[in-house]
Amino acid sequence: MTSLKKFALTTLSLTVFAFFSAFTINNADDILSKAWEVDTSHSAINFSITHFFTPVNGAFNSYDADIRFDPNDLQNSSISVNIDVASVDTKNERRDNHLQSEDFFNAEQWPTISFESNSIRKTGDNSFVADGKITIKDVTTDFSLPFTLLGVMDHPMQENTQVAGITAETKLNRTDYGVGVGDWAATMVVGDEVSIDLNLELTHKAM
Repeated sequence: MTSLKKFALTTLSLTVFAFFSAFTINNADDILSKAWEVDTSHSAINFSITHFFTPVNGAFNSYDADIRFDPNDLQNSSISVNIDVASVDTKNERRDNHLQSEDFFNAEQWPTISFESNSIRKTGDNSFVADGKITIKDVTTDFSLPFTLLGVMDHPMQENTQVAGITAETKLNRTDYGVGVGDWAATMVVGDEVSIDLNLELTHKAM
């Protein structure tokens, strides 16, 4: 092989390598930029638990979330949520203060409920499960959060922006996390099973 042919092949190889390297880097940037912001004015983290026989509803009004989600690239998708315990709202100030006390959440010592995914898997056309860890008070356990992607579209009122909707429903037992101590650990008055209902409206602005 002549020196000229070797030079031409080397140049071609370097060009192809540079092209694919740039393509990979650009794709990585696109994945990393696929971050969704929660529109808190159109979102809610709700819960329900029985008092004697009757469900009592509540919500956490303050939270932040880091959601990087692409249904076509679940390997690089993740969900992280931190909930401010002191924002608990059951429409009764006395009860809310009691829930923040040492009898239940002990918000002063453990101010945050957190969930961090380590993987997301598809279970249906628009159904997914985020597997990870949840921490309530000083207890961390494996936790799976099933959720549904309601839809994705271009935002009609915001240029270069997509809007998406996610809903999730799950349950957990409060006593597994020490929420309710002393007399309140018993489940005769306040039930054990907590139903959780998340409705999130998300926006993503193109880079």
